[in-house]
Amino acid sequence: MPRLTDPDPASFPAEVREFLTSLPPDPMVKMLSHSTGTVKPFVQLAKAQFTALELPARSRELVILTVAEYTGSTFVAAQHEPMSQAAGVDQRTRQLIRARQIDSPELSPSDRALLSFTAEVVQCPRIPDEVFETARAFLTERELVEVLQVVGYYWSFGRISTVLDVEVTKVYGDESVLDTPSH
Repeated sequence: MPRLTDPDPASFPAEVREFLTSLPPDPMVKMLSHSTGTVKPFVQLAKAQFTALELPARSRELVILTVAEYTGSTFVAAQHEPMSQAAGVDQRTRQLIRARQIDSPELSPSDRALLSFTAEVVQCPRIPDEVFETARAFLTERELVEVLQVVGYYWSFGRISTVLDVEVTKVYGDESVLDTPSH
């Protein structure tokens, strides 16, 4: 059960209310809408993570699944399992991430580098030079920065889901966020 109640859409500024009605129902967006001043840019940043990165979709999903694992966010993991599959992340790779076997020889060298880099970033404020240089061998400078941005976004997203106990649901329906009933 979520730790916060659903906010009252009637209390939202008109621009926020209009923006939220354009989105599919999503318990996370409902939770985020408690902060009416940041919900729209936060959701827009999520869109940018899917539309404006040079980082390939498969790599993005590997990063997100790793962040979900290392932050303990079942919400993020549940939402991105099907997305990662669609982006080309196979079942065995997802299992290895869930088991934190990110150094498995079953993974390609580039996947191991990306997953190790991501896990280190989630867990530590600074990462070892060796981990950075290994990732740098496979990623452009732009992609390295994009990985850091994806990690930061999904770390925040994961913490919102875990600290506020946002319920795990499928969120890709046809209703708007404001049309769904409160709990």
